[in-house]
Amino acid sequence: MTRAPLDRRALGRALTALANASAADLLHRDSATPPPVPARRIGITGAPGAGKSTLTGHLALERARDRRIGVLAVDPSSPRSGGAILGDRIRIDELPDSADLYVRSIGARSTSDGLSDNLPEMLELMDEHGFDEVFLETVGVGQAEFAARVQVDTLVLVLLPDSGDAVQAMKAGIMEMADLFVVNKADLPGAQRAATDIQRVAALGRRAPGAWTPPVLLVSAHRPETVSVLSQAIDRHQRWLEQAGGREALHLERARYRLRRVIERRVAEAVNSLAPAQLATPLARQVEAVLQAVTEFPSPRTSQETPPCSGK
Repeated sequence: MTRAPLDRRALGRALTALANASAADLLHRDSATPPPVPARRIGITGAPGAGKSTLTGHLALERARDRRIGVLAVDPSSPRSGGAILGDRIRIDELPDSADLYVRSIGARSTSDGLSDNLPEMLELMDEHGFDEVFLETVGVGQAEFAARVQVDTLVLVLLPDSGDAVQAMKAGIMEMADLFVVNKADLPGAQRAATDIQRVAALGRRAPGAWTPPVLLVSAHRPETVSVLSQAIDRHQRWLEQAGGREALHLERARYRLRRVIERRVAEAVNSLAPAQLATPLARQVEAVLQAVTEFPSPRTSQETPPCSGK
């Protein structure tokens, strides 16, 4: 069956509209019928400077040989202006062009969990445009792993040799969430030692019978064979997830996350809209005003002039 060509312009505009949508806009958004086979989701997370963007680009190109791949790379946003540098897009754009690879950098906006506003809706939009897989690159280490764990099927934690990242990850409990550990830039000194340390700590954790055992991989973007090994490991985890029936639990958690985020944003919007006089009233009156505003479900905003999204 011949696949319809990707309408990059339409997808870009739709992603831009979603990125700028308010919580009220989402409530009035017509939900599209979910595709028979939603895109597989692969999360790439790790500390800034770990080489996530370059690794994601090479891995996406490797897998785009026989499937349509989308990349959503979250960049930090300024808390004052809301703007983002979008450096991930700059680095990934240096890779060779591919008809089946689409890249979009998105700002974190108002989120505090390392993801992006309206990310669940953006991921659904990628499903609607027929992507086989979508890579989600997070903004850094910390809460991002906890939030990204629910949004993706396979979570890859990227660490550096002798950087101290491994120790920090172990303290944060990330070891229990990652499905694959990658010691990136493995051509640097200390890579094998870092991999051994990760394996030692991972072996101490308790796992249920039949549970997935995360492999520890040495990867370098300068060695294509190591990227291929990582790609094969992702395929193995995807097959295990299908056989173990783990996708249903993930889908339930995604639904809860989406509902929670919409409610949080509606409350934030309502608080920000309170008049100065209302903020001078007793706290109970303020809460009452916020709850009333939240349950009014205002009409969606009229379309705004936004620059068209560029996607590779």
